[in-house]
Amino acid sequence: MAGEEQGLYGSIYMAQAMKDANTDIQGMFSNDIVGSSRADDGTREPRTVRLFSEGVPTSETPAQGNTRRSVGGENDSASRQLARFVDAVADNDETDMHVRVIWRRDRYLRGSDHISFLERGYPAGRFTEPNEIFAHQHQDVRVENGVQFGDLPEFCDFDFIARVAKVNLATVWSLAQGPGTPKGVVIVTTNLTNDTQLRWQAGTDPDLAGYEVVWRETREDTWTHVIDAGNVTGTTVDLSKDNVFFGVRAYDSDGHRSPVAFPVPGT
Repeated sequence: MAGEEQGLYGSIYMAQAMKDANTDIQGMFSNDIVGSSRADDGTREPRTVRLFSEGVPTSETPAQGNTRRSVGGENDSASRQLARFVDAVADNDETDMHVRVIWRRDRYLRGSDHISFLERGYPAGRFTEPNEIFAHQHQDVRVENGVQFGDLPEFCDFDFIARVAKVNLATVWSLAQGPGTPKGVVIVTTNLTNDTQLRWQAGTDPDLAGYEVVWRETREDTWTHVIDAGNVTGTTVDLSKDNVFFGVRAYDSDGHRSPVAFPVPGT
C-alpha cells in the first residue's frame, strides 16, 4: 500500500472506502516482511510463516466488550476464526509450509496495513517471516563494521517467498470457493437450560448445502468437534453452553467450508 511506512495512509484510505461502500469483506491479509527465512544468527526455518491474529477486536465498542467479557470470547474474534481457517486450509503438503499462528495483533513496536482494516471491524491478519534480521529492515543501505545494512535482493529467499505465495493462494482460493461466513449467529439465552440452542440467518450462496456446529472445551484453542446441522437456520445441541465454546460454519455441495462465526447471546 502507498504510504505504509508513513502512517498506513494507503490502507487507511482503502479500508475506509470499503467501509463507506458497506463492502462485505471476509478477510484481509498483509504480507509484510516475507522475503527470507533466515534469522540474525544464521538459522533458517524455510517452511514456516507466522500469521499474527488479534483477539480482542481493535474496533470493539463498550457494549461489545461487555458481551465478550460475559461469555469469555477473548480468543474468538472474527480475526481469530480467520486464522483458524488459514491453519486448516493452508498448512499442508501442497503449500509445503507450516503456518505458525501467533495470538497477537502484531510484533512488539510494529504494525502493518492489516491494522487499518481491524480498526474498521474487518477480520484481518499479518503474514511475516518466522525470524527476522533487523539490519535489513528500515535501514539505509550501507556497510558498518563489515555488516551490510539495507533491504537488498541478495538477502531474499525466493523459494521461501514462493511458498508464502502458495499459503496466500490456498487461503484466498478456499475463501472464494466456499460459502460466506454465517451471519446473525445467536446462542439463545432466554432460559436456563442444560442444552444449547443456536440460530442464524439463511445464507444466499447458490451452492450452499448446509451448516456445521463446531465446539471445543474452553481451554482449547482450536475447534475439536463437529456436528452436521443440515440446511437449516437453527439447531439444539445436547451440551451445556456454560461448559464449552460453540461456533457455526457453512459448507457447500463440494465440501468447501466457511470460516466459523462465534455466536452472541440473544433470543
